Amino acid sequence: MLTVVEKVIFLQDVDVFSEVPTEQLAYLAAIAEEETFSQGEIIYREQDPAEAMYLVVEGKVRLHRGSLDITVADPGDPFGTWALFDDEPRVSAATVLEEARLLRLNKEEFVDLLADNVGITQGVLKALVKRMRGLVGRVGAGSTQA
Repeated sequence: MLTVVEKVIFLQDVDVFSEVPTEQLAYLAAIAEEETFSQGEIIYREQDPAEAMYLVVEGKVRLHRGSLDITVADPGDPFGTWALFDDEPRVSAATVLEEARLLRLNKEEFVDLLADNVGITQGVLKALVKRMRGLVGRVGAGSTQA
């Protein structure tokens, strides 16, 4: 099992947590649960309720829509991140390619943590704004910025 410090190290590389102070990440690490999945096991299917995000500690996870591959999540990669912020069903499925050990952040626990911890909330919002500005910058390259 990972220690809180090891979980923090994994979480600090997740883009939506990149602006959360390291000491605040310990609160996130405390609610991150380790889960192990076997090869071929389905973590979630398309249209399943989005209840958690995951971070690959070991193994590989295939993200796909039917037979169409979207990407493969390797160690250190998060997936299902937007489940923490959105109530829409999953738009892809996640299937284990190689036995995988994952960190799971439950949406309800995450929302409760945000309500109680302004530092995490501010860090997540900063990271989301940074990501949106980057997307707008790429899409609007050559046009005037708002």
